[in-house]
Amino acid sequence: MTTANAEMLEQIKSGQGFIAALDQSGGSTPKALKGYGIGEDAFSNDEEMFGLIHAMRSRIVTAPCFNGEKVIGAILFERTMDGEADGKAVPTLLWERGVVPFLKVDKGLETEADGVQLMKPNPDLDALCERAVAKGVFGTKMRSVVNLANPAGVKAIVEQQFAEAARIAGHGLVPIIEPEVNIKSGERDGADRLLLQELTAALDNWDGAPVMLKLSIPAEANLFASLVDHPKVLRVVALSGGFARPEACAELAKNRGMIASFSRALLEDLRHQMDDAQFNASLGGAIDEIHAASVA
Repeated sequence: MTTANAEMLEQIKSGQGFIAALDQSGGSTPKALKGYGIGEDAFSNDEEMFGLIHAMRSRIVTAPCFNGEKVIGAILFERTMDGEADGKAVPTLLWERGVVPFLKVDKGLETEADGVQLMKPNPDLDALCERAVAKGVFGTKMRSVVNLANPAGVKAIVEQQFAEAARIAGHGLVPIIEPEVNIKSGERDGADRLLLQELTAALDNWDGAPVMLKLSIPAEANLFASLVDHPKVLRVVALSGGFARPEACAELAKNRGMIASFSRALLEDLRHQMDDAQFNASLGGAIDEIHAASVA
């Protein structure tokens, strides 16, 4: 393990803060831009759209408040990893600020079967992991979705996540395993419990270095406490899952040892039209609020 990786590991393991999710990709980019105050009439193709979202992310990661004191990590979209901010490669800039870089590596979701959405096949995963390592990235994130408390579906999701995690760990990267439970599901609590059972079994059989888990905030507070304490788990992070920031923070604070990895809840008050002082104040306020819920 390199010195940088050992330092990154310590920051993720012990850092008092949260992980920012800046990894909206193709399908979710127009929605993210709209929230930022940029309508679809502002771009005419994907290149222009990705240019606008990169400008937004650059503004975030170069803001004075975006540093390792409260933001211990950031999950990047592939184009963001390949891009620059302030004249530096984004992963390099982040780590100079004490923020550990992660990369979203999944290729999106399959259509629902057995109450879940598995990840699409990812034949280029090994090549992408090699590029990430070369750029100084510490870990990866991949998302699938649980909509119903279907035992076969939940088992299939966890098996697929851990199979991909093994490929990723083979490159020396730390995988964030994200089987998101849909918080709007009528079977949310049952799905949480099935997921806990399957994750525990998979972790007990995992013989690699510790992994990370990114989970929906459970319907029952502290349901995932045993995962937080599991020796094979480096950190359990929570997604906001559609909760607005005040509610996401209130729910998160009820769960010992879980820290935030919020996307929309982090960015919801930021607007393209703000001047730098307004932008930095708004982002700083959001960071303070999410940080407080993460260390509660």
